[in-house]
Amino acid sequence: MNLEKFPRYPLTFGPTPIEKLDRLTAHLGGGVEIFAKRDDCNSGLAFGGNKLRKLEYIVPDAIASGADTLVTIGGVQSNHTRQVAATAAKIGMKCRLVQESWVPHQDAVYDRVGNILLSRVMGAEIELVDEGFDIGIRESWERALKDVEAKGGKPYPIPAGASVHRLGGLGYVGFAEEVRAQEKDLGFKFDYIVVCTVTGSTHAGMLVGFAADGRAKNVIGIDASATPDKTRAQVLEIARNTAELVELGKPIADDDLVLNEDYAYPLYGVPSEETNEAIRLAARLEGMMTDPVYEGKSMQGLIDLVRQGFFPAGSKVLYAHLGGVPAINGYGYVYRNG
Repeated sequence: MNLEKFPRYPLTFGPTPIEKLDRLTAHLGGGVEIFAKRDDCNSGLAFGGNKLRKLEYIVPDAIASGADTLVTIGGVQSNHTRQVAATAAKIGMKCRLVQESWVPHQDAVYDRVGNILLSRVMGAEIELVDEGFDIGIRESWERALKDVEAKGGKPYPIPAGASVHRLGGLGYVGFAEEVRAQEKDLGFKFDYIVVCTVTGSTHAGMLVGFAADGRAKNVIGIDASATPDKTRAQVLEIARNTAELVELGKPIADDDLVLNEDYAYPLYGVPSEETNEAIRLAARLEGMMTDPVYEGKSMQGLIDLVRQGFFPAGSKVLYAHLGGVPAINGYGYVYRNG
């Protein structure tokens, strides 16, 4: 597998820490050891997060293209758009963000706090578009690209989540390599890796990265899209393209992808009461904040799978914390009493 041949622009602090979640482990009976890899603490760029791992491989291409404006899309409280805005500021480019109303959420300040507030402070030009959720290529994004061109700019297109970008899967191939190096120091290997899955390139990159040592099926994706058929197809497509890029040397089979569909309800970006309970549990036992859109749902999945006995006794499970906590500010009414 060859990741070294791809240029990488450093946006992160380096390898992210792995910590044992002792109190959560004990609370859930102690039979399964739970660890977290803290990609939420990976950078000084506007609270960091998983998209920066992807953007490290995309930025060299953006610079080489001669672009002057990064153009991307997400929901109103998108973590991805915030990380693209931070990256644009860091590398001295302009930023155009399309923020669609992917979440039917009524909080009075939803479009004025959290991720979108940070993006505005960092100088991104933001367009709010009233369109529903879809993980595919969006017409509003294509219009924004044309608009930047029409105004004399040179846009660089980054799709939602940096996912269907040709280089979008590389960052999380790197994550798997990083985990392998940390496992040597820890003296054990993780039996399972739990990750939230929506636009797909985080899971797809991990799938390829862990396929190198036969652990593709040990990456347990927790769907938070509530459109799992589309998500499944997109993850597989990204994984196969990425495997070819890094010369994995083995095919990615359909059943290499494990995607649990049980926790995305009721809708993308809308937390269930069970999601909220998982957020409170991780916060109160470990002081570790998760958000109502992504990590809250993967934390809910992790907790429930442990309780169900999905992981055999003695398993060591690594929870990939992808960041995204600024989004919780958009849900102030939900958590007004904690």
